[in-house]
Parts: sequence; structure tokens; C-alpha cells
Amino acid sequence: MCGRFTATFVEPQMIAARFSVSESAIPAETLGRFNVCPTEQVLGVCRRDGARQARDLRWGLVPLWARKLRAGPEPINARAETLLEKSHFARLLERADRRCLVVADGWYEWLRPERPRGERVPFRYTVDGGAPFAFAGLWDVRKLDGEWLASATVLTTSANAVCAPVHDRMPCVLDSPDAEEAWLSPDVDAHGALELLEVLDAARTTAAPANPAVNKAGVEGAELLTVPAPAEPVQLELG
Repeated sequence: MCGRFTATFVEPQMIAARFSVSESAIPAETLGRFNVCPTEQVLGVCRRDGARQARDLRWGLVPLWARKLRAGPEPINARAETLLEKSHFARLLERADRRCLVVADGWYEWLRPERPRGERVPFRYTVDGGAPFAFAGLWDVRKLDGEWLASATVLTTSANAVCAPVHDRMPCVLDSPDAEEAWLSPDVDAHGALELLEVLDAARTTAAPANPAVNKAGVEGAELLTVPAPAEPVQLELG
């Protein structure tokens, strides 16, 4: 699965150039993030009127029937293998204007503790040495309490050899700008879109331990990317 991710880049002009969107349309609150959590706003890229558009999306897909938030399940992930079996996901997959890119530069997974009640150990995964990339996502828009809300889910697939020791699932990372373009293309149908959701080559994936402070939602900062040094033992002096 993918329950937390990072978007640590802070240069909107770089992201605009990389994903072919307007720099002014990139929401500032989606940049410089070290602990993106469900229900928060994320940077999405979708296609509208033939052109790419950057927009903020709430992470957690609001169901079609919902009239208010948290009225039911709001999936942050959807399994790529079963998208066509779920009517809501299948409907979005079939529409190119409801496929999206979720822009990121890493994601977290947690190793279960060996000891009962032990603290889970977080690992951060990056692609191509930490370069920005895109998760494949689906998005939709609902009118809630008189206001329009756009929300999204990140697709997942089987873990590659680097990710598998910690978790058997990983997010669907589109493997190139060409794949990103095809994911958003109206010329690609649902079955063609599914073919783009291949497991990312393990050789392009790097794992590194992260700061356990990331276990708590709402915590932010670059220090989350590194494991803190162990505290020095207290030395007693005899007086």
C-alpha cells in the first residue's frame, strides 16, 4: 500500500517544467512536504480540454454517493489488479479525464516490530536517486455542503524486490514521462491504461531507514528523512 509519501521539492518552476503544467497553478501548500498523510491536499496533474492542469486534490477518494466527508470509506489506495472489478474505479479508469498523476519524490512503508508493542520502523523509498516522479492515480469531484471537492486515490501493485522485504505492495510509479503522458491520454482506453501499471524496476528503487517521528501524522520537517543518532548513555560520577 501507500499510506504516507513525500514531496520535498520546493521549486515550482522545476515541477512545472517536469510535468508540463503552469507554474502559477501549483498550490504552494503541496510543496516541501516530508510527511504527506491521508485527507491532506496533494499535487495532482490531470488533463482538461486537451491540456495538462495542476491542481490540489484531497488524498482519499470521496465516494460517488457521499454528501459529506467521512460518510463512508474514502480509499487512499486502489489495487491495480482489481480496478475493473470495482464499478466506481472502473468508471474512473475508463475516463482519461479522471486519471491523474500524483506528484511525489518518495514514499514510506513500515517494518513490523519484532517485539510485541514495539515501535514500527519506517523506511523511505525513492526513485532514480530522489528525482520527482508520478504515482498513477484516479480522481473525481463531488459537491459537498455546497462546495466542489476534488479527491484522489493512489493505485498500488505488487512490490518489487527492494520493497518486498518490508511490504508486499507498493504504489504504481509510472516509469517514464511517456508513460505519464499515456496514462492521461484520451487515446488510451482502460485496458491500455492498465498495461502501464507495471511494477517499477527494482534497480531504480532505493530504500533507506527514516526517522520514527514520521510515525505520527502532522509531524513535518527534513529531519524525518534521517535516523536520529542514539542518545548517549548517562554517565554517573562519584562525588
